Amino acid sequence: MTLEIAREPAERLLLCADIGNSHTTVGLVAGGEVVDHWRVATDERRTADEWGVLLRGLLADGADRSAIEGVAVCSTVPAVLHEWRQMMGDYYPDVPHVVVEPGVRTGVPVLMDNPREVGADRIVNAVAAAQLFDGPSIVVDFGTATTYDVITPKGQYAGGAIAPGIAISLEALDQRGAQLRKVELLKPRSVIAKNTVEALQSGALYGFAAQVDGMVTRMCSELGLGLDEINVIATGGLADLVLAECTTITDQEPWLTLLGLEIVFERNV
Repeated sequence: MTLEIAREPAERLLLCADIGNSHTTVGLVAGGEVVDHWRVATDERRTADEWGVLLRGLLADGADRSAIEGVAVCSTVPAVLHEWRQMMGDYYPDVPHVVVEPGVRTGVPVLMDNPREVGADRIVNAVAAAQLFDGPSIVVDFGTATTYDVITPKGQYAGGAIAPGIAISLEALDQRGAQLRKVELLKPRSVIAKNTVEALQSGALYGFAAQVDGMVTRMCSELGLGLDEINVIATGGLADLVLAECTTITDQEPWLTLLGLEIVFERNV
């Protein structure tokens, strides 16, 4: 007689991808929790098959691929998104896919002159902020660009601002400054630097922290809110660099976009 052992069903997982200009963040999300994650370079030359093989390799030592119940994607790079669409059809044909784009239900009204202009990642961040935090919010996303996105007390996307990111600002100085160089983004000994390397580090660290505090203060004033009446949420790969020097940041959620993708997926599937 064969003894049958009852097994718990595998946890249902959602494969989420935030395709940015410089990096793509991939995560497995279940019930509002990121259970695994990876960060890879965004390469426009990578084909659908290369993305499929890459994902298989990343998932090989993690969760059972059969437990993936869907795929949710947002992208700021059209060429890469094209390959992802092909990859999802070839490698994940039996699960629903949601690509965040105009026409997808988000539950967040967009109060912009042209809502189609707003980056999908910014909308997804707004969705997550409106769902996960009480009251009005400003999301500061430290990526290739530093973006500021405002969510009203009614859960509406009010608009925001875009500034050059920390890394590309330093790259521009390296390329255009004859006697400047690439530096590691570290905290210098003091704001008033005593050498060129630390001068660049000081400008990047304290300059961008001051930018964040200044932008948040101005946005709060325009909204008619005090700094103690709004959530200021930091996210993005470069947030850790300046977070400790910002006085207006109230929360940090490194996986805000992945969590937002799960929320959007649930509202559409």
